[in-house]
Amino acid sequence: MEERDLICVTCPVGCNLTAVLDGDELVEVQGGRCRRGEAFAREEITDPRRMLATTVRVAGGVGPLVAVRSAEPMPKALLLPAADLLRRVVLKAPVSLHQVVIADLLDSGVAIIASRAMPAAQGARD
Repeated sequence: MEERDLICVTCPVGCNLTAVLDGDELVEVQGGRCRRGEAFAREEITDPRRMLATTVRVAGGVGPLVAVRSAEPMPKALLLPAADLLRRVVLKAPVSLHQVVIADLLDSGVAIIASRAMPAAQGARD
């Protein structure tokens, strides 16, 4: 049996959890104050996901960068490859709030969207 310590982030309480594993199988979750802790531990052990928030470059905008984020949590293992891909993206201004930057990032089914609008700079050319 293996034990992994986790902190549940499902609600503001932040329960300290101990996940008991038998191989790859979750046998028990200890320490949670509610059922959401067990669901969190199960997901964290089997398919950890995180939100991604970063910036991408903008050509012809009033600023050089615009904030972007994943539309939903994505597989944790894809965070660094996704950031590397987004480092090479250049959007053309104007960029609207919630504009889809990439519809299906790295075949994850998760979209990257603009978190802010970026107007075109006055006098910017096409």
